Amino acid sequence: MKVRLGNGYDVHKFGPGDHVVLCGVKVPHDQALMGHSDADVGMHAITDALYGALAAGDIGRHFPPSDPQWKGAASEIFLRHAVKMARDAGYEICNVDCTLVCEFPKIGPHADAMRSTLADIMGMPVGDISVKATTSEKLGFTGRGEGIAALATAALVAT
Repeated sequence: MKVRLGNGYDVHKFGPGDHVVLCGVKVPHDQALMGHSDADVGMHAITDALYGALAAGDIGRHFPPSDPQWKGAASEIFLRHAVKMARDAGYEICNVDCTLVCEFPKIGPHADAMRSTLADIMGMPVGDISVKATTSEKLGFTGRGEGIAALATAALVAT
């Protein structure tokens, strides 16, 4: 059995707005995340974890931020592309684990909706997807409330 693992990491800073999009879910907040696309830091980390497991580079390689067609794009586009690449290469996605690092907004009340949204996008059972959060104990840029970081791991198995 051939197993491939990948990890992903992404950060986005806060700016003006009234919500953030995390793992495909609109979460009310007194700021938004800034980025070339919709700045869904969780979905970006998961997408990069899939690309990493495939040794296929990162989001920037497939969807360059210098390309205006991706301005404001929904991160679902990027994730669907990575999922299709994995399946086209003969792999099943066994599981995905994503950790959001932030002091706020609180993730717990939204984690199940995030898991469900990701499961729908990826065509996977919700039980194979984990979304959790941690703080950085008020240290660093996430601790100062300047933005959100995300880490993700994905496991692929040859079909």
